[in-house]
Amino acid sequence: MRKLLVVAGISAVVMPLLAWPLAAAQAQGGGGNTAGVLGPVNALGQDVKRPPAPTGPAPRLPDGTIDLGEGIWVSVPFNAESGFRRGEALLLPSAKALMASRQLTDDPLSWCLPMGVVRYTPYPFRFIQNYTHKKPTHLYILYETMRTFRQVFMDGRTHPPELDPTWFGHSIGWYEKEALVIDTLGFNDKFWFDNRGMPHSEQLHTVERWTRIDAGHLATEVTIDDPGTFSRPFTVTFQSTIAQPGDELMEYVCQENNQYGFASGVR
Repeated sequence: MRKLLVVAGISAVVMPLLAWPLAAAQAQGGGGNTAGVLGPVNALGQDVKRPPAPTGPAPRLPDGTIDLGEGIWVSVPFNAESGFRRGEALLLPSAKALMASRQLTDDPLSWCLPMGVVRYTPYPFRFIQNYTHKKPTHLYILYETMRTFRQVFMDGRTHPPELDPTWFGHSIGWYEKEALVIDTLGFNDKFWFDNRGMPHSEQLHTVERWTRIDAGHLATEVTIDDPGTFSRPFTVTFQSTIAQPGDELMEYVCQENNQYGFASGVR
């Protein structure tokens, strides 16, 4: 089981996302500390050592569909910026100007707002599938990060002709052999793709392919198409591994308008 490191003598922790603002500030060459008032950036147990993930056959549901939901998944750490370096070269002039105008302290994630899609976090997530004999109508992805969730319609419907822009958009899904495919439209333009301020517009369209390679490894490919931001579509890939048996999502409370970076010593 994961263990939460309790830091004695701290009366309030108002910003649990220590790793992102500090790492980003250091990458920008200033504005951050090597250690905040709570210690190193992993002081809240974000750096967890796990045994190797299993490599046996991927489990399946009774109808033969790959089972994604019998454990929680953790994204393999990667440079959250590197996947978008290709996309940065494709930015339209207006998007380049917008990205250049953004500051580290403007990051919506640092203010406890949703992360949108594709962005890396060290916190786990879980798929909720339909385990009955009926064809599933919905699928949910639960994120420990800020206790957020995504709803994916699996009943064959199409996207509505008019959508109110939202943080996670409107998602429809289906299975193609070993892959879960999720098609999403209707995003707002508020979340950032990374901590450098990579933007997008409300024209954003994503297509995700989640493929369970074996019992312990999950590969994800996301095609990003946004003619309001990029000159052409591009693809980002990342990996996830399954957590140890018995691990569960933990409560994560982060309220909008928290004092940015206070707990980590960022000013």
